[in-house]
Amino acid sequence: MRVVFMGTPQLAADVLASLCREYEVCAAFCQPDRPVGRKQILTPPPVKILAEEMGIPVFQPKGFKNGKAAGTIRELKPDAIAVVAYGKILPQEVLDIPRMGCINLHGSLLPRYRGAAPIQRAIIAGEEVTGLTAMMMDAGMDTGDIIDSIEIPVGDMDAEALFNRMGEEGGPFLCRVLKDIENGNFARTPQNDSDATLAPPVEKSEGEFDFGRKASDIVNLVRGLSMWPVASFSYEDKRIKVCTASLSDLEGQPGEIVSLSPLTVAALEGSVIVGDVIPQGSRRMTGTEWARGRRFNVGNMIQN
Repeated sequence: MRVVFMGTPQLAADVLASLCREYEVCAAFCQPDRPVGRKQILTPPPVKILAEEMGIPVFQPKGFKNGKAAGTIRELKPDAIAVVAYGKILPQEVLDIPRMGCINLHGSLLPRYRGAAPIQRAIIAGEEVTGLTAMMMDAGMDTGDIIDSIEIPVGDMDAEALFNRMGEEGGPFLCRVLKDIENGNFARTPQNDSDATLAPPVEKSEGEFDFGRKASDIVNLVRGLSMWPVASFSYEDKRIKVCTASLSDLEGQPGEIVSLSPLTVAALEGSVIVGDVIPQGSRRMTGTEWARGRRFNVGNMIQN
């Protein structure tokens, strides 16, 4: 089976590595290189890096409107197109090219969390179980018929850990799905749109929180936004990014320090153990180190 692969981040690269062991991947499509970091260094996405290491031709079209990318795909004559976190909606003319269809591996149990950020949104919402769904793509946003799915317990994983877990399980799962399609041993189940929920892209402003929220909601936000933009609270007009957090049963007034070792701040319905933080303009440190540097005592208010 000749496969054109479309994907961009590390999750997609992990899946691509598995596909290359089972199928002839004749090309990889990914998003264009992007400026990264404070110095805005132009950086290739993980899929491009891996594909070039494996000698796979790489294409990075800005879009599909002019028909050039679709023409390239036709020339490649793929049997199937495999899509994993590509970041672009494919037009019908591309969907119609491969004889076995375009198969998308989506990071949720569809029809829940359709959209660009299903992994982050599931964690933020406090889901205990999520998963991966293989679907036959149509022109909608994650609305195609479901071919198969697998469940993945969320546990206390943050977004980075869950992305990694999906990368590990996604490759073998997609290979199995493609094998079933190749053998004609699969079924297509239409999605129930009435059960659908959306997972729009994460906005930077969503990371800002105060301790007047439920402790569990704060911890879920920290876990869900661990990769970007990283959840943060304000103290003396400066942002304090919270890289890790967990729940405590200690009680107090929202915003009150109820323990210094580890730093624990009361919220609604419990408290938040503040793990690592990055104070604005400073390095990463433990919450306890930050609190000691501010000369906090138990009973002090971080926020009113």
